[in-house]
Amino acid sequence: MLPHPLLLPLRIIPGAVHAEVLARVFNHLLRGQPVATRLPEIDGKTVCIHIKDASSEIHFRIGHGRLQPAAPGHADVRISGTVQDFWLLATRREDPDTLFFSRRLCIEGDTETGVHIKNLLDALDYDWESHFRAVLGETLGGAAFAFLRRTVGQHLTAR
Repeated sequence: MLPHPLLLPLRIIPGAVHAEVLARVFNHLLRGQPVATRLPEIDGKTVCIHIKDASSEIHFRIGHGRLQPAAPGHADVRISGTVQDFWLLATRREDPDTLFFSRRLCIEGDTETGVHIKNLLDALDYDWESHFRAVLGETLGGAAFAFLRRTVGQHLTAR
């Protein structure tokens, strides 16, 4: 399964690098999404993603309706789980409610903000192929999407 190879880079690459990359990817995925209009409701809030099995923390701040990398420190919300569970969430193999209610992903801190984030994740409805093509161009994006789809399965189609 793909997530286990992710453990090594998560352990050795600084969290700030992961935060920068993930913020860019997430912000790109939000383009044109109706759910993006709900992000300003939590402007100024900070979020820590704690990947337990990688001993890694990635810190973000919500600002101007976008996800921004943040320095480690106090977080309004901390979401903890294994790389496998975050992978299931990212690839939509499991819905957020299942992961949170089964306590595979745990939310600590400001409950209202945590529930808002969980609801945003649940409301995401994106088309991976369109995003790959928008970022990499028609030819390379199509090829990259086809490769990834063969690697992780059919779960990358639009929800």
